[in-house]
Amino acid sequence: MELVGFNDLQARSAYQPVIQNQNGRWIAYVGHHGGTAAVPKPMNPLTGQAEFNGTSIIDVSDPKAPKYLHHIPGEEGQDENGGAQMVRVCSGKGLAKGDPNKFYMLRVFGNSAHEVWDVTDPSEPKRLSQIGGLKGTHKNFWECDTGIAYLVSGLPAWRTRRMTQIYDLSDPAKPVFIRNFGQPGQQPDATGPIPEELHGAISTGPAGNRVYFGYGTNKNGVMQIVDREKLLSGPAAPTNENLLYPQVGKLELSPKTGAHTAFPILGLTDPEFANDRDAKRDFVLIVNESLVNECTEARQMAWIADVSVEAKPQIVSNFTVAEASGNFCARGGRFGTHSSNESMTPIYYRRVVFLAHFNAGVRAVDIRNPFSPVEIGYYIPATTDKTTPRCVKVDGKDRCKTAIQTNNVEVDDRGYVYIVDRANTGLHILQLTGEARKAANFPQ
Repeated sequence: MELVGFNDLQARSAYQPVIQNQNGRWIAYVGHHGGTAAVPKPMNPLTGQAEFNGTSIIDVSDPKAPKYLHHIPGEEGQDENGGAQMVRVCSGKGLAKGDPNKFYMLRVFGNSAHEVWDVTDPSEPKRLSQIGGLKGTHKNFWECDTGIAYLVSGLPAWRTRRMTQIYDLSDPAKPVFIRNFGQPGQQPDATGPIPEELHGAISTGPAGNRVYFGYGTNKNGVMQIVDREKLLSGPAAPTNENLLYPQVGKLELSPKTGAHTAFPILGLTDPEFANDRDAKRDFVLIVNESLVNECTEARQMAWIADVSVEAKPQIVSNFTVAEASGNFCARGGRFGTHSSNESMTPIYYRRVVFLAHFNAGVRAVDIRNPFSPVEIGYYIPATTDKTTPRCVKVDGKDRCKTAIQTNNVEVDDRGYVYIVDRANTGLHILQLTGEARKAANFPQ
């Protein structure tokens, strides 16, 4: 992999990038964590004002020269307690009550709300609606062909910090509540142990009729497969029976393993088994998140589960970066996976996935044989004067090191790869090179 372009994102800690083609103009939207104790409100050079971290909007039409367009401030607070980490974007053409000439952005506002913005002019976004009164938000999913949104929320009455609220956002200015959802035991008035909190969901929409939920980050992971139609139209009262009604499959992982991202890879035919019965199978890529610095926890990895028999998913392979290949435990910061790309562009879908690996950068993995994934490329960005150090306690004192912290990754329909850094380094735009490009499906 090689570097194509770079933007420092105003030295803001970055979480999630998404890239939208807006009438031939390619726009990247990047969600940010809150600020730091040292710099709670970084300066926005476009306005000359210090602003709480929120959402960056960048024109990446020319990936060699990305242009920063606008910053929307987020909620006051540091690290996970502020900012606007999550972002999704939809064209109004697919939303039943949206304006077909407009584009809309869904984002979180700290931990307290979800917001929908009109970003038709990405240099002058306008807020349309807000869903507030929450205690925890995170990585939402928005169906751009229906407007159904699976919002990671936290309701004061629920027993967990994060669960699912489902809204119809087909009219972005007028959210319509559908139901609350979670694992049995998380709902109000439940008793007994509380299952691990939600991290995020990915839907295959009406055609696929499945929603894949990931619970847990670095421990007690659960990958849950849900019938979308039953979820949306089934009984909504949050009883144990009603919460289980749409479930068609569930995979409980080790107490040492999370389920940060559950990315469905459906209808994959492994050439090795092309002549076998049931050669075409369904898989889910389950990615855990490393949460602590310098390997002071169980290694977090990527796992591939065969979900062809939905009621009995099974792990068939895994992937991690060899620690000795870069002495990563001693480099500083986190080492291990965090997330995968979630775009299903035909250039990469069923072929290559990209994994954010913190101080090991981003890894391109060939999954055409899902039983034996193979790394085909990687890129570890250089630190800059804006990269902030990460610390661990040694004999009661902080020992700090500066290392890249590649946090999230996404791809666009042109095949470019976008990675953002948790340690304030910025946005890197990459491309596959050499033999690695042959694993993908670039237009001829």
